[in-house]
Amino acid sequence: MSAMAQLEKPPSGEAWAVIRGAIDMHVHAGPDVIARRLDDVELARDFLDHGLGGFVLKSHYVPTAERAAAVGRAVPGLMVAGSLTLNHSVGGLNPAALEVAARLGARVVWMPTVDAANEWVNRRPGAPPPAWGAFHDQMRSRRGYPSPISLLDERGHLVGPAVECLEIVAAYGMVLATGHVGRDEIFALTTCAREQGVTRLIVTHAEFTTVDLGAQDQVELARRGAVIEHCYTTPYTAKTTWEAVFANLRATGAEAAVISTDLGQVANPPAPDGLADFADHLLHAGFSPDDVRQMAVVNPAHLIGVSASGPESP
Repeated sequence: MSAMAQLEKPPSGEAWAVIRGAIDMHVHAGPDVIARRLDDVELARDFLDHGLGGFVLKSHYVPTAERAAAVGRAVPGLMVAGSLTLNHSVGGLNPAALEVAARLGARVVWMPTVDAANEWVNRRPGAPPPAWGAFHDQMRSRRGYPSPISLLDERGHLVGPAVECLEIVAAYGMVLATGHVGRDEIFALTTCAREQGVTRLIVTHAEFTTVDLGAQDQVELARRGAVIEHCYTTPYTAKTTWEAVFANLRATGAEAAVISTDLGQVANPPAPDGLADFADHLLHAGFSPDDVRQMAVVNPAHLIGVSASGPESP
């Protein structure tokens, strides 16, 4: 394993103070099919040591609700939420897998990521490859691997299994995250999600190369009730610029945004440090401490259904 990356400059004390109690809605840990910086328990201890509130455990390939429950018992005092990502490894748009995950306590469901059709047809030439790219290329090269997943039929409507999944998301009060699907899919998904009664909706890493939503789209999605996620890894790994992130955040306002890290890769900094460095970048760009706290602490807590006094009703 290569040496694990660190930030060149430690985050400021002001940054740590403003994100105290933060919940990272998007973080990776081991065990996983590719190398990760820390395992689940190590990650939880790192968050607790830095005074953070918790995280959502993300995997592109396996459900994490059982892992999250075990980590919560091993590291008391931290909120660790499980999730499910609807890629081929769990049967794709699979309502049965989603229902089981929800009953096990998963709080977040991502629409397809590594198996999203958009991910394989909309890659920006010259963009840095994702950490999982080489592994998934190997998976897709195997004979019989299923075709990439689109959420839309030939008429531009959501396919039946996607609608069934939304019904389950609504029934269990889960957070729906859009994953790596494309612009038209995101707009169709948000419309149908509201019709099905989904009340917690995140547009996943809006500046990521294969999503790449502009300010106008982000403003419209926020107007429809979605929260726009901005991930640290996207500008940190040069998949976008910090200036683009700042401009989009100014367009929607902090009340419609969350900042997450999408960290956990060996070649990138620790997730708590990344979240604090994100806060430093925002503070230096003129965002107020209240704005940063809104995006790092308040909005994620509301989405995940926790507060200072304990769990909220879905």
